[in-house]
Amino acid sequence: MARTCCWGGLTLPILLLHCSVFIIQQLPTVSAQDSELGDAANLLKQATDIIKTKNYGDALGYLNDAIEADPNLSEAYRHRAYVLRHLCRYEESDLNYKKFLELKPGTVVAEKELSQLVQAQNALNLAFNSFESGDIDKALEYIDKVVLVFSPGCSKAKLLKVKLLLAKKDYSSAISETGYILKENENNLDALLLRGRAYYYLSDHDVALRHFQKGLRSDPEHVELKKAYFGLKNLLKKTKSAEDNVEKGKLRLAVEDFKAALALDPSHTTHNVHLHLGLCKVLVKLGRGKDAVNSCSEALDIDGELIEALTQRGEAKLLIEDWEGAVDDLKNAAQRSPQDMHIREALMRAEKSLKLSKRKDWYKILGVSRTSSVAEIKRAYKKLALQWHPDKNVDNREEAEAQFREIAAAYEVLGDEDKRVRYDRGEDIEDMGMGGGGGGGFNPFGAGGQQYTFHFEGGGFPGGFGFDF
Repeated sequence: MARTCCWGGLTLPILLLHCSVFIIQQLPTVSAQDSELGDAANLLKQATDIIKTKNYGDALGYLNDAIEADPNLSEAYRHRAYVLRHLCRYEESDLNYKKFLELKPGTVVAEKELSQLVQAQNALNLAFNSFESGDIDKALEYIDKVVLVFSPGCSKAKLLKVKLLLAKKDYSSAISETGYILKENENNLDALLLRGRAYYYLSDHDVALRHFQKGLRSDPEHVELKKAYFGLKNLLKKTKSAEDNVEKGKLRLAVEDFKAALALDPSHTTHNVHLHLGLCKVLVKLGRGKDAVNSCSEALDIDGELIEALTQRGEAKLLIEDWEGAVDDLKNAAQRSPQDMHIREALMRAEKSLKLSKRKDWYKILGVSRTSSVAEIKRAYKKLALQWHPDKNVDNREEAEAQFREIAAAYEVLGDEDKRVRYDRGEDIEDMGMGGGGGGGFNPFGAGGQQYTFHFEGGGFPGGFGFDF
């Protein structure tokens, strides 16, 4: 038989039921609104904790939820305005600050932050304007000293800063800045493009290609990434073609390839310096001195310490008979690389050519080439001697005598096989007693000079000048 317990006439099961109902009726009631307010406060607290980690994107999500849960939660508006300002979403930030000040008018901190927002927004606009007008330093000043101070999470400002660094050719800093951006988002296509360009301008082409390829894997139709990738591939192809043609001895084709590669990106100086040098060397081999001088000068304008370009320009100047210029370049190169025997040998040639250039050019005086035969030299001499015979130039006798001395001295050297050989070797003919027509040298009119008598069908020249062949 089951046992029961009574309490005031009630059995135990019934008593327990009545007690439970009584306890429940005594608990405070929690409305749905109170629950939402509690959720909003918790969401705000989570958002503020996340803001401290600078994870603004996640913080913004919590703040949006908090405001949805409690549209009058003023601090949520202020924190959301703060986050939006950091991300340089200025218009949205402005609305949130104004909503906060509507709920909490006269709050000094919020008014100060709103003022900072306006400064950052104006500075960002001025930075873009300065960039477009070419004032790179001013634009960087706006970004570093204002925008990224009040909006450190501003992606637009960070990317603009990288573009400014590229414009200043500060490629290492551009790589560092894009590294921070990619740490936050490794698939940021703009950062991949700009970082690839920095490596490109440092001529680290393999790394540049990897950045462009990574971006294109995310977006195969990205216009700028495609242009950068295929542009670099084309440059490398043209460069290799030029180098291969040099190896094969196809120098004229190499010239065209070097020129085509240079035309692809004139601003790519770290690569173009080698293209200019390669072109210069080929042009020297082809004997195109003037063009070679121009190409080597382009290389030296980029890198004034490039000894090989200095040497090749010296060789090119020898081709165009710029003896002094050749000596200057080769002497400069020899001083920088004193152990290079090729440079020393080229310098000796240049110095010899300079010395020879300062003596009389007997071939030029007679109007003959260095390959002329003895008979050709004799005919030229005979013609000029007749033309400048003083008795035929009574009106300009002094000039005629001077010209005649030059002609006679030239023939004395070039008409003598031994003297001509020595002259062609670069020996100093003055050491043989030739004065080149000077006051103490050879004088066909002097008492001790050689007497020449011309015999023509019409007789000799009057006046006592006779020349005999």
